[in-house]
Amino acid sequence: MPGFPVAEPFRSWRLPAGADIHPDAWVMDDLELAVPTREEADRLLDQLEGAGAALRSIPARERARRLGAVGTRLADPQDPLHREALERLPAQAGLSLPVARELLDRMAPQWTPPALERLLHLEFPDPLVLDGFRPRARAGDRVRALGDPMALHVGAGNVAGVGVSSLLRSLLVGTPVLLKPGRGDVVLPILAADALGSTFPEASRALAVIYWPGKGGGALGSQGLARAGRVVVYGGMDTVQDFRSRLSPQTPLIAYHHRVSAAALGREVLEGEVARRTATAAARAVAAYDQQGCVSPHLFWVERGGAVSPESWARMLAQELEGVEALLPSLPTAEVSARVQAVRGEVELDAAMGTKTRLLAPPHAGWTVIYESEFAFEGVCGGRTARVQGVDDLEELFRHLPAVRGILQSVALACPEPRRSHVAEGLVLAGAARITTLDRQPWPEPWWLHDGAGPLRALVRWAMDEGGEPPPPLGGDGPARSR
Repeated sequence: MPGFPVAEPFRSWRLPAGADIHPDAWVMDDLELAVPTREEADRLLDQLEGAGAALRSIPARERARRLGAVGTRLADPQDPLHREALERLPAQAGLSLPVARELLDRMAPQWTPPALERLLHLEFPDPLVLDGFRPRARAGDRVRALGDPMALHVGAGNVAGVGVSSLLRSLLVGTPVLLKPGRGDVVLPILAADALGSTFPEASRALAVIYWPGKGGGALGSQGLARAGRVVVYGGMDTVQDFRSRLSPQTPLIAYHHRVSAAALGREVLEGEVARRTATAAARAVAAYDQQGCVSPHLFWVERGGAVSPESWARMLAQELEGVEALLPSLPTAEVSARVQAVRGEVELDAAMGTKTRLLAPPHAGWTVIYESEFAFEGVCGGRTARVQGVDDLEELFRHLPAVRGILQSVALACPEPRRSHVAEGLVLAGAARITTLDRQPWPEPWWLHDGAGPLRALVRWAMDEGGEPPPPLGGDGPARSR
């Protein structure tokens, strides 16, 4: 098979504990890939589905506690899995070591027992609903939340760590999972599977992590898609559309497609040291995992009328990005570098034609700041490219943003109350899915409402038992209404 053998390739697959499957393997770049036959794919999926009963026999709260071994180990600098993650992650995910270390330090605590238990309780105020029927408040019925016999999860290739969160969520609701991680996110899901193999055998038998290039995946990809009770896809619009076109109409698709995040800065925070601190936080948010996530800010809408003008704040941001580069060096791919150079060329041409657009970056800097005098919703460039746009009033955004509804993810909003609440309301009505701060923007909590939906509730179906006692009267002592 085609490939380029390298020294010590990383094995990009982990089969369920006890699986009697021995797929052929081959090497592509720095990864060893598995190629299951159709018969092996069927046996693998049979085993995953068969492991569901034992997984669900563990109460949901106990599952959260035991799954948290993944985060506990990856967060511990003395643990071999933590050390292997830092050895492998930079090259495999295309990050510098300091950026990879920050990513692991930020994300591993999200996979610990306390974080998973809190996620469980926030999504299901009565987590016992995952273990059996529970009373439904005031209705007289009982309800039950159930996972699927087996789910297929497809990770994004640009943000390391997404695959771990995805597989843990599936196992937490009691669903065995076949995870196909993205090309830049192979290491952490494999190490997570290793952690579960030694601490949580019921989960280890219900988990397979196998990377394959492209969308198809041969027999395993097609069989997994056909047999999955639910499919979760992280990726671009084309990837989501491809999976949607190949799915049965009866199979739910949870799609986390391409999104863009931004920041909106009110004139009140553009004062002296406050403006500088805001620029520092913005630079750190841009640098986080090299601006590759859906929560990475690319656009900064800065209100006029403060002591610091939008263009002056853009120059502050450029200075802060230069400082961050020394702490968290960027490592752009050739593709990203070419895209950045193309955008820089367009900006310089616009400036030469007399527009108020300005390029604020040295020729070979690992970051780019572009100042524009008015609102524009430009395509994402990446490579730590920040577009700063001046607006007369943040309420202008309420008129502009509905045109990109469904694309805008998080907006870091910096302005004081009571105005902040008013602007936040306008932004979410215009389509924003999350209002946050610059410090928190690139590192959402495990229980954040990803694209506006609960991350665990999206993975279950609900069942109701109406055979219990009749509901109490509504609004007093009169008879209950019939339906």
